[in-house]
Parts: sequence; C-alpha cells; structure tokens
Amino acid sequence: MARIARWTALAAAALLVAGCSGSSGDDGGNDKNDDAGRTPGAASSSDAMPGLPASLTSQKLDWGRCKATETGPAPGGDWRCTTLKVPLDWAKPAGETIGLALIRSESSGSSDDRIGSLLFNFGGPGGSGVDYLPPYGPTFAKLHERYDLVSWDPRGVAASEGVRCRSDKEVQAAEAVDTTPDTSTEETAFLKDAADFGKGCEESAGKLLGHVSTTDTARDMDLMRHVLGDRKMHYFGISYGTELGGVYAHLFPKKVGRLVLDAVVDPSAGTVGHAENQARGFQRALEDYLESEGQDPEQGSQKIAALLKRIDSAPLPTTSGRDLTQQLALTGIVYPLYSKSSWPALTSALEAAEDGDGTELLAQADSYNDRDASGRYGTTTHSQRVISCLDDKERPTPEEAKKRLPEFRKISPVFGDSMGWDTAGWCHDWPVAGQYENPEVSAPGADPVLVVGNTGDPATPYEGARKMADELGKGVGVQLTWKGEGHGAYGSGSDCVDSTVDDYLLDGSVPDDGKVCGS
Repeated sequence: MARIARWTALAAAALLVAGCSGSSGDDGGNDKNDDAGRTPGAASSSDAMPGLPASLTSQKLDWGRCKATETGPAPGGDWRCTTLKVPLDWAKPAGETIGLALIRSESSGSSDDRIGSLLFNFGGPGGSGVDYLPPYGPTFAKLHERYDLVSWDPRGVAASEGVRCRSDKEVQAAEAVDTTPDTSTEETAFLKDAADFGKGCEESAGKLLGHVSTTDTARDMDLMRHVLGDRKMHYFGISYGTELGGVYAHLFPKKVGRLVLDAVVDPSAGTVGHAENQARGFQRALEDYLESEGQDPEQGSQKIAALLKRIDSAPLPTTSGRDLTQQLALTGIVYPLYSKSSWPALTSALEAAEDGDGTELLAQADSYNDRDASGRYGTTTHSQRVISCLDDKERPTPEEAKKRLPEFRKISPVFGDSMGWDTAGWCHDWPVAGQYENPEVSAPGADPVLVVGNTGDPATPYEGARKMADELGKGVGVQLTWKGEGHGAYGSGSDCVDSTVDDYLLDGSVPDDGKVCGS
C-alpha cells in the first residue's frame, strides 16, 4: 500500500511523458576526445578495484534476448539482457553473491563516436530499470547515438532478488486500513499493519534485508561500470535516482564522468524533513492545478480536504465493487499531479467523487499502485519500503507524529495528515535498523555534476536541487532550473532543458551554475 510520504520517485517515469559552454574537471573525463570518457570495450588496467576477487572484476557479461517480466512482455528491437554478480555483503566481497538483472541497447551511432555506457535509474527506490528503460528509449534517441543505454533492477527489486512482502489479497485487504487514524482503535490497526508489513518483508528477503541500502547499490554501480568497461561513470538519475547518484559521487568522486540528476531529492532532509518537503510540494502542485481550473487555491484545497474527510467516514462505491477509501482517494489525487497532461483526468475524477462515485479516483490509484485488472499488484512499493527503511535511521514515534500533525496540516490541508502519520508508520517496528539520518553526497574532486530542478515538481520540490548542488561541493554541483510543472524536467517539453542536458552528456559542455529555462 502506497504511503504519500514515500511517493518521491515511484512514478518517476511519468516525467518522460511526452548551447552552453564550460570546461571539464579532473583528468579530462568530460572531453569527448579523451579516453577517460570513451569506452573501447574493456576497463583500463589501471582501474583497480582492491579487495574484490577476480571472479567479480573479470566476469564476462553474457548478453542475450530479454525475457518477459511480471509487468509485461520482453522488449524487442536491440534490447539485450544479462546478469551481473555482486557481493551480497560488501563488507565480505569474497563471500556469497547475488545476481542483478541488466538491460542494454548498444549505441546507434558509429563506434568512433561512442562515449561509453549511460546508466539510468528511474527512482523509487524500487523502480525496475529493466522494465522502465525500453519504453522510454525514444526519449533518449539523441543520447543513444553516442551511448549504450543501460539500466538494471537494483538489489531487492524485481528480477534482482525482488522482495514481495505481501500477497495480492493481503495488499488489497490493507487498503481498508485508515492511514490517518482518528481513534485509538484505528491507530492500533494502523501500527499493526505497519509492523505486519515489516515481518512479511523479513520473511521474504531474509538476510538480504540488511543489504539493500542505497550505499550497497552505489557500490554495485561501480562494479557495473568496471565490468561494462567504462573508466568513468556516466549516469542519468531521476527522482530517488538523484540520491543514488549523489551517494555514488561521494563514494567514488574520481570515477564521476557525466552525471545528470533530475527531479532532485533534498539530501539534507531526514524522515520528517522529507515528509514536510513533500507536503509542500504536492500542495504547491495542487494549488497550481486549481489555479489552472480558475479556482481559488485556498478554497479549492479546503473543498478537497472536506471531500477526503467525508470519504474517511464513508468510503465511496465504485463500479468494480471495491470501495474508495481515503488513502486510495489521496493516491488518486496525487498521481495526476505528476504530469500536467493528466490534470484534466484529475478534474473529471474529482467531479465524479463529489457526485458520490469513486471509480475514476480508484482507477488513478490503481495505476499508481501498479494494480492490473485481474487484481495483481506490482512489487515496487514493497522494494521501496525495504530500501527506505534500511536507509533511514530516524524512527519517529506515534506520539511524536501526533504532536507534529498541526504543523503538517498548516503546510497542507489536503496531504498533511497522511504525511504526518506516515513518518511514524512507514518503518514502524522495522526488523533492521536504519543506516543514516541523511545521505552523504559531498564529492570533492569530482567532475561537474548537472543538477536539474523543476519549480513545479510535486514529489521532489525544487528547493532540493539547490541543496544537492551545494552539498556536492563548489565546482561540482551545477544547477539548471526549469520553470515548469510535473515531476522532472528532461523530456517534458522544454527544448532549453533538453538541449542543455544533451550538450553536457554528449559534448561535456557544462552550463553556468544557475542557468534558468522557461519564463
């Protein structure tokens, strides 16, 4: 079951609906004519990976036809798949290994123009790169001319030892749990549901549960880079993928090549700060939507809040026979906010709900929750929670969450209650301890990293981009702003954004820090 405060990147692919100058940094990694940026097919012998056995560093990837997944048929065309072996526990690199599912389409241009591999992470955490990349290949057609397009399922996700914490029947049953409890009975049920989810994850993941952190995945990426034959990491991270990219840059600053971070997670925010940021972001996007409809944002927000309160007391019927609960209604409101092109669908769904029919909002919620017509749910939200709760050290208590509710409601009358309660419920009674309060992303000595922020981004509010650029360090973080709507900027309709990112990735052309696209 989705929690609002964890919607940071789950729909990262929604951002794909639809000449600046600079100099490179250390050892010419951004010079298109330099060997550091280009990959002849094998990593340089100087690319030592101390402590790793040759069985990992010298493994040969056997690329073959991709297989169908739980979510769809095998991609056709030039897409090929393989498995990369990585240590289960990076503290014991010579020990047990697990397999990571990779997908690749080799560059479409000439071999002389090829730069190397461009890795993509579409966010979540928990998004399947193997599923996400092929449908959006056309968006990256220009980049494909000089890069192999590569993505993967991170550890604990989908085909890479993917975790399933609940059966489909149990997921649907949990939709009846009130995630904004008003009574002690509802609060007990809310917390029990959270604890039960954690127990299910522990039973499914076993010892993997303690080894699915963002840091673990960043280390996997560096082995991936080496085995793919790249001296430097070229990477496109979206939403949560920006946090992963920042962690990689911190751990391996000298391996940073051309990194784009789009729809940026604020690296300075902990559990509570992240929830507050998202409450502001979704409320801001909702108000932009209401203004586009000719409504007063404050009055429109209060009207929606009143609708949600009525649904909390009496869930709405739908044509499917399932009830639209308050949490499902919230999910159905949030999902269309990820892309401006979906705003008309939100209008229709809200009008129907006001008339007592929850069918359209439920359809939006099901799309977000990856529920198909047969009642099967995807496992992205399972992996998302497993990774987040291993990362996040902060564990607010229910009492602390209740004390913060007035502030959350002040930030957002629509999303505040759910965001506030989520801080306590998401990782309640989790089987393993979290690792850090904030991810470390400082990367002194790294080549410039392009950080792209969208002023209307609901899930990763714009302010996070500046904080990421600053924490990467002076001369490393370079911010590009787009004055637009929706989750993410690249591929969302701005020629200015697209050309700036393309120039950076294809030619190593770094824009001035603070460049703005849009009026």
